[in-house]
Amino acid sequence: MSREVLGVVTAHQQREGAGFLVRRAFPTHGIDLVDPFLMLDEVGPVDYGPGEAIGAPDHPHRGFETVSYIVQGEKLHEDSTGKTQLIGPGDVQWMTAGSGIVHSELPSPAMRKNGGRAHGFQIWVNLPASEKFAEPGYQYLQAADIPKAVSEDGLIEVTVVAGEALGVSAAIGTRTPVWLQDWRVRAGGETRVAIDPGFNAAVYVFDGSIALGPERTPVTRSQLAVLGPGSEIGVASSGDGGGRFLLLAGRPIAEPVARYGPFVMNTEAEIMAAVRDYQSGGMGTIERR
Repeated sequence: MSREVLGVVTAHQQREGAGFLVRRAFPTHGIDLVDPFLMLDEVGPVDYGPGEAIGAPDHPHRGFETVSYIVQGEKLHEDSTGKTQLIGPGDVQWMTAGSGIVHSELPSPAMRKNGGRAHGFQIWVNLPASEKFAEPGYQYLQAADIPKAVSEDGLIEVTVVAGEALGVSAAIGTRTPVWLQDWRVRAGGETRVAIDPGFNAAVYVFDGSIALGPERTPVTRSQLAVLGPGSEIGVASSGDGGGRFLLLAGRPIAEPVARYGPFVMNTEAEIMAAVRDYQSGGMGTIERR
């Protein structure tokens, strides 16, 4: 059974970090989460002049995972475990905050000096209670190492960050069963992709427009479509043009969610403990030379 579109939410703009604008698809007034996904932010696209680029200075996380997927530009990751990573166009970093980590996500030195276009995504993936105190760390893949899939007619291309699509499986391992994929659909492209019937699924369009499901529901730029139950997703181009979107899908964790800023736990008591641990230095600091 092909999944129908249950509803469409338009992302709103708000400022994050040091003041950069994001398009937030969720959580919003229209939708709180797509379990196991907690948040989807599109950063940019924005063009910075020399010395103008900004990011997210040192901040903590506990109880979930953050995914940085860069479309254009570069950012520098630094964290309290002593790791440093330059993330470039097409690269992905999948960070497990687990028991607690402090990190920063700032434009690369070259971006800060010369300016340029910044465009990417920040996605939060929840962890079950049994994994919320996992050891912090991350997986990093350059664009060339992320598997790609192509439809038989060549009109649909998929960057398979997590999960599988069109017979291609991801190189990144995840702690919970999730899919995260970048789909490009050219005019005339159409396909169906099998999906676990137990997964929740949503699609966020960030270029052009596409048609989803048996009713060919149109979804356009900056819109999130939440999909209903079924064993496959029907995707097609809409009108004369193509589109590009993120597919988020995963097995729901179905546990209580307590949130406070950068902490996501199961109870308010756990949130307060996270705040105390951070304030007392228990999550460490970023040591810079």
